[in-house]
Amino acid sequence: MADNKLRICVLICLISIISASSVIPSATTFVSSNIPDPFGKLSSTFYETRCPLALATIKATITTAVLNDRRLGASLLRLHFHDCFVQGCDASVLLKDNATFKGEQNAFPNVNSLRGYEIIDKVKYILEKLCPEVVSCADILAVAARDSVVALGGPFWLVRLGRRDSTTANLNAANSDLPSPLLDLKGLIAAFGKKGFSADEMVALSGAHTIGKSKCSAYRSRIYNESNVEINYRKSLQETCPRTGGDDYLSPLDTTTPDIFDNAFYKDLSSYKGLLHSDQQLFNGGSGSTDYKVLAYAKDATLFGLDFANAMIKMGNLSPLTGYQGQIRKYCTSVN
Repeated sequence: MADNKLRICVLICLISIISASSVIPSATTFVSSNIPDPFGKLSSTFYETRCPLALATIKATITTAVLNDRRLGASLLRLHFHDCFVQGCDASVLLKDNATFKGEQNAFPNVNSLRGYEIIDKVKYILEKLCPEVVSCADILAVAARDSVVALGGPFWLVRLGRRDSTTANLNAANSDLPSPLLDLKGLIAAFGKKGFSADEMVALSGAHTIGKSKCSAYRSRIYNESNVEINYRKSLQETCPRTGGDDYLSPLDTTTPDIFDNAFYKDLSSYKGLLHSDQQLFNGGSGSTDYKVLAYAKDATLFGLDFANAMIKMGNLSPLTGYQGQIRKYCTSVN
């Protein structure tokens, strides 16, 4: 009886949630282009017969949550990124510590930083009632990242599905493989290159910082010690991020439209208003190897949207578990 009520509730929610592209009219739709699936086992239609309401259920839940807390959109996008860059897109980032291994949530780049876990748990709870042990946590993360971007006006892409969940996590890899906000351009190119991304794709993926916020502790050194910061921008940041204290104060990564997924991030960089050291490294006044790409995206939002969508598809292909590998977790926080 309770399960039937939940199904009815989900259907009502799906009817009541208008498409994210109509929530923000500037949302642009892109379909996956010719990015190959190196494993040949993921498909955008994977759940059509296995769990027909899966994608609509994820969209309804994520869109509602993001429109209630727009920063959550950036958090869910980041959660997917931090999952895929550590042993592949396998939802290992969602696993809590247990007697067998230390999870990734307490890794330096993640602790007191990653958020959105409870929304993923909520989606999983609903899907387990609709289609028990069918939809993986890894696929939920991938779709939630896409739906978050769309809800905030960004591009749509077809998410390839069929990932399975890992039965372990990798704390050491989380500490070593996730790019630091203190990296210079050479370090960024190397970190993304390790995962198979070109410098251009790295610049496109960095556009995720057109939404979200960062703590004072992550950009303090930049605003007090670096010269390539626009003077008024520097002063405004120093007012809320002192040399000592205030570590947790948040500032938007995009100074212009922090709650809309657009190309303003690149315009900020070209004006030396990059919040993080690693972000401003993408633009160096015309002499940097990635400057041309920053200027291209600052000028052409459609080009950025297309390149970002294709780079996200490629990221979603990072070492997925498929077939009989891994498992479909009943609860995303623990193995079965």
